[in-house]
Amino acid sequence: MSYARVLCVGLVGVTGHLVEVEADLAPGLPAVVISGLPDTALHEARDRVRAAVVNSGQRWPNRRITLNLLPATLPKFGSAFDLAIAVALLGGSGELPLLPLDGVAVLGELGLDGAVRPVRGVLPMVAAAAQAGVRRVIVPAGNAAEAAVVPGVLVRGVDTLHRLVAFVRDGAPLIEPPADDPPPAVTGPDLAEVAGQGVGRRALELAAAGGHHLALIGPPGAGKTMLAERLPSILPQLEDDAALEVTALHSIAGLLPAGGRLIRRPPFQAPHHTATVSSIVGGGSGLARPGAISLAHRGVLFLDEAPEFSKAALEALRQPLERGRVLLSRSRGAAEYPAGAQLVLAANPCPCANPAGDDRCECPPLARRRYLGRLSGPLLDRIDLRVRLQPMRAAELMETTTHESSALVAGRVVAARQAAARRWAELGRRLNAEIPGPDLRRLPWRLPGRDTAELRARLDSGSLSARGFDRVIRLAWTIADLDGRARPEKEDVGEAIALRTGEGT
Repeated sequence: MSYARVLCVGLVGVTGHLVEVEADLAPGLPAVVISGLPDTALHEARDRVRAAVVNSGQRWPNRRITLNLLPATLPKFGSAFDLAIAVALLGGSGELPLLPLDGVAVLGELGLDGAVRPVRGVLPMVAAAAQAGVRRVIVPAGNAAEAAVVPGVLVRGVDTLHRLVAFVRDGAPLIEPPADDPPPAVTGPDLAEVAGQGVGRRALELAAAGGHHLALIGPPGAGKTMLAERLPSILPQLEDDAALEVTALHSIAGLLPAGGRLIRRPPFQAPHHTATVSSIVGGGSGLARPGAISLAHRGVLFLDEAPEFSKAALEALRQPLERGRVLLSRSRGAAEYPAGAQLVLAANPCPCANPAGDDRCECPPLARRRYLGRLSGPLLDRIDLRVRLQPMRAAELMETTTHESSALVAGRVVAARQAAARRWAELGRRLNAEIPGPDLRRLPWRLPGRDTAELRARLDSGSLSARGFDRVIRLAWTIADLDGRARPEKEDVGEAIALRTGEGT
């Protein structure tokens, strides 16, 4: 037999595609040719595979070897094809009977000694294989726990090429995924630790309940960072589909926690203000990798000292915030990643950042305007809540009253989200922040004119954009949900305007 075929999976962005690895061995001068749009890592596979095969005690066929990866029009990236190439090559040379691997997807990188190394992105690869009808996969032992979270797929692990050869040839057992231990107890910052700042706590709860973006502006020590870091603690745990999506993104980035469990807690990303555009929205050579906004998908992207970020990095967020996805185009292809993160900005009101606040600010008015002006109007127009925090007072800092805990606030957030999900079920939406403006402005969801008179006046005067109009309405629905009302009232719209413009803080 001079031809063999083994299944593998290629990954473009977060989307996996079933790939057939073909091996043809023909008479002629010994050579290895790889076709099917391979990248540099795949071109180098010929040397890795040859050393791994020989060092695993197998005979290398001295023939002309052609390796083809189908579909040939799909770009192939990474080293996850090594193990499938080695097995297809041994099958084509007659060394291995490949019947035991019929309908089995094989993933893994080979070391020169024949060891099978873990690879990135195994979770979305296995999920794509399952969607294509594959029910058995063989992955590196280090990725077995991660792959096992995909339902309906029998996962087995290998640590060496020799073990896989013994399984195919003699039926020797492979490595089973480790038992799924109970998840560790959730620990982290608690909202009860935040002193004072009632308006800030209210804004944080509204942001969590409706999925709204939030800006916190105030002097140093006012609690901006403390509030932002506690937003994930009042967000609901991720459901199965969302957890798979988030875990897949972290798998692609190589940031999956040890143990391979699904990520159930909403992620929190807080890049430094020196972060580049590529690290924020995604990028890199070859196929673009997910950035911080994608790694914060279904969670929180926190930009502390937001005016210190580069203008390009901040402006690059505008489109992902609007669409909930980011498309990264490169010469080798385009990758699209989810980017449905809640953005939280924190900023001092001026360059001097006097802890006493505006009363003792030493900056001239022009310097203050220029500093916050680094946050452009189009970016701020996408922020639903803009809260100005006041300096902390001694009485607030030293009070002994117990504040509401994250668990207590999270209970109200869950109830508000459930109310919104029931209301918007016919639209296929779950959060108020997701509702398109046209749906909010038509019956039966259109609010009466008497309740939106001030809002319409602000739109006509130009102090509020059309986007801002819709965002105020969405925020008013969230206020009503949290307070247990079926529909927003005039007072809810007024509070939403004050929180949107920062006038009520």
